Amino acid sequence: MKEVAKELIELYAKRQKAKGFCFSKDTPWQTQFEDNFPYTETEDQLRCIAEVKKDMEQEKPMDRLLCGDVGYGKTEVAIRAAFKACMDQKQVAYLVPTTVLANQQYESFKERMEAFAIKVELLNRFRTKKEQEQIVKKLKLGEVDVVIGTHRILSKDVIFKDLGLLIIDEEHRFGVKDKEKIKALKTNVDVLTMTATPIPRTLHMSIVGVRDMSVIYEPPQDRKPVQTYVLEYDEEVIKEAITKELERTGQVFYLFNNVENIEQKARKIASLVPEAHVAFAHGRMTGAELEDIMMDFINQKIDVLVCTTILESGIDIPNANTIIVENADRLGLAQLYQIRGRVGRSNRGSYAYITYKPDKLLSEVADKRLKAIKEFTEFGSGFKIAMRDLEIRGAGSLLGEIQHRTYGASWI
Repeated sequence: MKEVAKELIELYAKRQKAKGFCFSKDTPWQTQFEDNFPYTETEDQLRCIAEVKKDMEQEKPMDRLLCGDVGYGKTEVAIRAAFKACMDQKQVAYLVPTTVLANQQYESFKERMEAFAIKVELLNRFRTKKEQEQIVKKLKLGEVDVVIGTHRILSKDVIFKDLGLLIIDEEHRFGVKDKEKIKALKTNVDVLTMTATPIPRTLHMSIVGVRDMSVIYEPPQDRKPVQTYVLEYDEEVIKEAITKELERTGQVFYLFNNVENIEQKARKIASLVPEAHVAFAHGRMTGAELEDIMMDFINQKIDVLVCTTILESGIDIPNANTIIVENADRLGLAQLYQIRGRVGRSNRGSYAYITYKPDKLLSEVADKRLKAIKEFTEFGSGFKIAMRDLEIRGAGSLLGEIQHRTYGASWI
């Protein structure tokens, strides 16, 4: 224990002495860019933005953890930080865990930044080989300002001309080795990590002061908490939940994290609720297939989307306000919380049905997770969930590669 404490102190001291690129103060372009934001920022958002900017303007490389519930505006903090980096002619890498989220964030960044001649590109496995090669070449030449992508960014052939800022979205979906790989792209690069529920290791590092932390506690206006039910799987309850949502012209997420049997499950849901248009989606589909299905769901051509945990991170569909999770005991606490956050992103009432097999004897850890997800339903619970997760799983190794992970397979 003493040896760990000693190493931790040394790591903290090393971090304090490190020197990196010192970003300039905000330019008039920054003010104009931020004034284009179509919503009113919460006070917490503005505070976190100020903290990030202050870090970027210091010689010490930023290593800040941004916590905030799903839908609380973390992306806007990231967009403003990325714009600030681009104003100093630095490149930005935005690492996200899924192709669906990468596409969504790419569109958001592109829409906000195209008026300021900032070149934004998307790099993931659904780009053609030729497209990937062109983007990689442009990154090396400095012809791309912001690149948004999945694990593809971690490949050896991806070389930046002058990387200044690394943004990691939903860090609990990445292993330690992945994060170390991308940090190695540039010595002393500024790092902004965003999540609703930090993994125990990361939370512990923030608590003991190895990493700085900003928290968005305040929800957007008119947001309502998600009514959460934890129960044994019951077809009648599921049928009633779907029917109730359809009656108010809403849509339903149905999480079934088994790729081999997902088509069969979709057919079963369709027979259970014949009036519903049911489709399924998973990460093994081609990019075109997945994009078509998600666009149909966004355009309300699909009533019930049966899917794997591809929906866990960042997908924003305000008309979907009921989510049903099957075999929830196989998922981690942070993962469950992220999944529940896919609904309740509008001013309508929203519902989450967290189910497990009837008469199944739950493990002690699974039982604690399900009780926690039922207990923490009020706004701002992400941080509380993370603290409970820290209690349940422990902190892991602060200096090694151990992260006590209990997530189910994601197939992304």
